[in-house]
Amino acid sequence: MCGAELKTLPEGVQRIARELQDKNHPHAPVMLDDAARTAQQAADALGIVVGQIAKSIIFRRKSGGGGDDVAVLVITSGDRRVDEKKVEALVCAEGGKLGRADADFVKAKTGFSIGGVSPIGHLHPPVTLIDRDLFRFPEIWAAAGHPHAVFKLVPSDLERLTGAPVADVAAPTAVS
Repeated sequence: MCGAELKTLPEGVQRIARELQDKNHPHAPVMLDDAARTAQQAADALGIVVGQIAKSIIFRRKSGGGGDDVAVLVITSGDRRVDEKKVEALVCAEGGKLGRADADFVKAKTGFSIGGVSPIGHLHPPVTLIDRDLFRFPEIWAAAGHPHAVFKLVPSDLERLTGAPVADVAAPTAVS
């Protein structure tokens, strides 16, 4: 992708494209025809299973001491739910609390709107965890800064691009 192509993309996608280029990632963002605000919508648009979507979930780690609350990013498989208690145990100091993040908090901390939160390129680097369940797939896709934008990667790329640890953060799945 050259500079002229970048200028036609929304600002958030431009930011992700630059970061992917800077980190020598082999795949540039792709713009989808329709919005993919949910993992299922993204999977349908790409013709893949929903588990191959690396969804970015933002939580709010409450400071409690008058300081700024911190964004906590959990990157998980599209077919999994995040176990908030597991995340809280990993990222909150004793007595700390993890809470839901509203749209204003997400936008202020990441620079992205809900539905387009990328695992990289945040305005303020979040505390990040990568769910180990993503490693079930040889290829995954993540949001690229806009509800219409995604990029392709392999699970180990998430570790390289974010510097985040892999952890067990998914809620137990129901057995049929």
